[in-house]
Amino acid sequence: MPDIKILTEVELRALVPLDMNAITCIEQGFAALAGGKVIMPPILTLMVPDHNGEVCVKTAYLPDVESFAIKMSPGFFDNPKLGLPSTSGLLVLFSSTTGVLEALLLDNGYLTDVRTAAAGAVAAQHLAREDATRACVIGAGVQARMQLKALTLVRPIASAVIWARDAGKADATATSLRAELGIDVTVSTDIESAVRLADIVVTTTPSDRPLVMGDWLQPGQHITAMGSDQEHKVELDPTCLAKATRYVPDSQAQCAIKGELRSALEVRVFGPDRAFSDLGDIVSGIAQGRASEIDITIADLTGTGVQDTAIATLARQRADATGTGTTFTS
Repeated sequence: MPDIKILTEVELRALVPLDMNAITCIEQGFAALAGGKVIMPPILTLMVPDHNGEVCVKTAYLPDVESFAIKMSPGFFDNPKLGLPSTSGLLVLFSSTTGVLEALLLDNGYLTDVRTAAAGAVAAQHLAREDATRACVIGAGVQARMQLKALTLVRPIASAVIWARDAGKADATATSLRAELGIDVTVSTDIESAVRLADIVVTTTPSDRPLVMGDWLQPGQHITAMGSDQEHKVELDPTCLAKATRYVPDSQAQCAIKGELRSALEVRVFGPDRAFSDLGDIVSGIAQGRASEIDITIADLTGTGVQDTAIATLARQRADATGTGTTFTS
């Protein structure tokens, strides 16, 4: 059998930092998705309700990409009470030509964190105003940190406000981000005010009830909602989508089941046959993104298998180029 490469989280963190190269990698993945030749099955989800957990399995085949990834991604949202991270997991790479196992990426969810934050940056790059300087981040976990960092790579963010149910965690996150990013990051206990005053709002929670209301949204704002990725989750009140000038899903088929679009369809904000341009359509120039300075834009990011194949392939290519990882024969 061919050799199989194993890459650890430590190695993957060194190989694939959250930078413009990672953002470009994910942007190219979205563009490929818009091309119509990507094969991406529905997400397989295992719910573990007794422990507030879920496991998602995602994959996608991209023509002209030498490998495809299958990702297993657990999210157990009571883990912080046990001193454990909420997310973990791994990716497995197979040859697109032979189906032979090529690599095990033991990332513990790190590559998912990178590709998710990179998707937020892609959305902001194409939908947020170019002069956006004020960010509001809802949540105080890993994605709150990474989404803000990603934003600073594509927009001139000068200040940010963090809101979270856990004020202590919000304060710790703000302190860490101030030191890392060198910008003014503060904590707000007033979510409405924090949203109203922002140019870009990013929601990063596993909430099962709306956190952001439609009448809070202001002309010119961009909102990225990335926490709702299961049927029971929702961060935006459906009135947000009703108020938006342009609503952009990462995959309409997925968002209609697992994203913010689901709850909007349930209350008939949109008819069941309403078609939207996916983010990949905008990235590839098939559809227009922001049309004016006063547009309110919303990106609904549920996370796609194409992102996983793209980031995993990038990691393996860099590992091969640098001789990183451990190789064995099964």
